[in-house]
Amino acid sequence: MFLQIHTLTSYHAALLNRDDAGLAKRIPFGGTERMRVSSQCLKRHWRLALNETLSLPSGIRSRHFFDREVFRRAVADGVDEGKARELTEKLIGAVIQSKEAREKGSLFLKQPVLFGRPEADYFVGLIRECAESGEDPGKLLDERMKEHKKNFRALLAAAGGNDLIAGIEGALFGRFVTSDILARTDASVHVAHAFTVHALDNEVDYFTVVDDLKEEGEHAGAAHAGDMELGAGLFYGYVVVDVPLLISNLSGCDRREWRDQPEAIGDARDVLASLINSIATVSPGAKLGATAPYARTDCALLETGDAQPRSLANAYLDRLRPNGDVMQQAVDTLGGYLEQLDGMYGVEGSRFIASTRNTDAVPKAHRAPLNETIEATLGSLFGGV
Repeated sequence: MFLQIHTLTSYHAALLNRDDAGLAKRIPFGGTERMRVSSQCLKRHWRLALNETLSLPSGIRSRHFFDREVFRRAVADGVDEGKARELTEKLIGAVIQSKEAREKGSLFLKQPVLFGRPEADYFVGLIRECAESGEDPGKLLDERMKEHKKNFRALLAAAGGNDLIAGIEGALFGRFVTSDILARTDASVHVAHAFTVHALDNEVDYFTVVDDLKEEGEHAGAAHAGDMELGAGLFYGYVVVDVPLLISNLSGCDRREWRDQPEAIGDARDVLASLINSIATVSPGAKLGATAPYARTDCALLETGDAQPRSLANAYLDRLRPNGDVMQQAVDTLGGYLEQLDGMYGVEGSRFIASTRNTDAVPKAHRAPLNETIEATLGSLFGGV
């Protein structure tokens, strides 16, 4: 069972997502260069929003995890600082298999890794146990970690950690690890790069800064001059949720048994409602203070069903040439392409739509305000509340 989320969102003059040169990110599509927003940028902003709206435990994505969440907490719990550092270094060597990801003799990782708070709690408790054992703490830690390679998840559960090991971030967006101990989590939410449905048409904004304390007679001119690229555009966004995998990540069950997890389904309803709302209302954006790049989607099409998902990006393979109401033009174009797909493959699943524009061109879609559309979509996935 999949949930597909298609959005059309228009932004005024802004710089939503920059590349390494400080320019707006772009991509060629249909023989035309488009402005784009990367999936990493989108997920980052949605993740922050979800942490504020959901009561589920969050994860910790950091290069400082072992220093600030393990070592410092172990010392605060009464473990000798020298012993805590030695054990934390050993723990890093056991948990982080890739030598390129860690610095020898340091508690600092070269790249951020996603951990769950139950993992942090468990590691702190393990260091405290080894330090207070009366045995060789380093040797005991090595023995414990060898034992844990096969049953780390079970040990976490026994220590009071719930099944959401890597936090809500891991359950949604996955966790890739090169470790015999940590649990790898596949992403249940797949996010495409958003791109403009029309050709790129950016410009460079030249700006100056006035020195407020400049005295009369001093040299003329600005205290600082600079430039930044700005662009306005109507973006198509696409997100897919693998619902059985989401339930599996939330509960630890086999994905084939996802319908038999009432508690996890309740959590999934909350997660998906918040995710859809975040996609529709949370704006990415660099240069917040200079451009106020806040916008809400004008069209959200939600689809549910068992068929293999497919993007509707090809509706804009031939770029739109703005003519009148561009948003209405984009909605009509999306509906026309969807009707072509239906003619070839048949109608697959159920459709729900919320929009500020007329949606008659979108076939077989139940229209309602966004909150009602979300509720109808969740009912299609999970049945009644």
